[in-house]
Amino acid sequence: MAKVRTEDIIKQFDLELISGEEGIHKPITTSDISRPALELAGFFNYYPAERVQLLGRTEIVFSEGLAQHERKERMEMLCNDTTPAIVVSRGLEIPDELIEASERNSVPLMRTNMKTTRFSSKLTNYLDGKLAPTTAVHGVLVDIYGIGVLITGQSGVGKSETALALIKRGHQLVADDCVEIRQIEENLLVGSPPDLLEQLLEIRGLGIINVMTLFGAGAVRPSKKITLTVHMETWDENKHYDRVGLDEETIKIIDTEITKLTVPVRPGRNLAVIIEVAAMNFRLKRMGVNAAQQFTERLAQVIQGGEDGIV
Repeated sequence: MAKVRTEDIIKQFDLELISGEEGIHKPITTSDISRPALELAGFFNYYPAERVQLLGRTEIVFSEGLAQHERKERMEMLCNDTTPAIVVSRGLEIPDELIEASERNSVPLMRTNMKTTRFSSKLTNYLDGKLAPTTAVHGVLVDIYGIGVLITGQSGVGKSETALALIKRGHQLVADDCVEIRQIEENLLVGSPPDLLEQLLEIRGLGIINVMTLFGAGAVRPSKKITLTVHMETWDENKHYDRVGLDEETIKIIDTEITKLTVPVRPGRNLAVIIEVAAMNFRLKRMGVNAAQQFTERLAQVIQGGEDGIV
């Protein structure tokens, strides 16, 4: 099913529908927007008909200078069967030939009072978000000191309980149980909750709680950029866990690599504090402060000093 249809942008930007109402259910498949200047001049060899066509003052004034038969022909060619919509900006007067062609070919023709560049920017951002590659992950997304931490693990390992403890420590819940992830652009993942689960947290034995009602509006946020993944797993005595922190593991979500930490779970470990410190340490590493690397350098100096003393 189409993620965005022409009727969606009409509602989103409060556009005035001029003609072509039969086509408002057409799907919009790309966030790219076309300003058909060359097309109005008669060059249709590479006409990107699948894009939303945006006409500003330049295009409208140019079309007014065409002979009537040329204007009628080119407006007809603009209203391709594939074209999802044509938008005229600045509240400009629309040529009758364009209105007739859009009605005849069921291509929605709309008008906005916004300036051309501003509307183009806002529409592109809207379509980028709606048409971005999307996936869903079983886990919890929490904002910890500005770091979007995706907590994953097997069902029942304690993800939601850990999130509750983090919320009590002043951090913000984004999503529990199911995290919808969109790749807005290259190496940028944004997580949000499904509408059904927004602001809700499930705690076994307690049931479903509304985090905003219990802890206030500051305890939740609607979306967050994901920069760190913490995988919780039951402690395995036969498995080696990193004790220094030099090795950095990553996980691929859609087309983006995200840093991944594996935290073993067993009684007595304060996981909320561990994950909170992991987020702070991750932020320090991005600022160029790497405690594990500093420890390794000190150790190397001590070893080198001992060898020099022996010699």
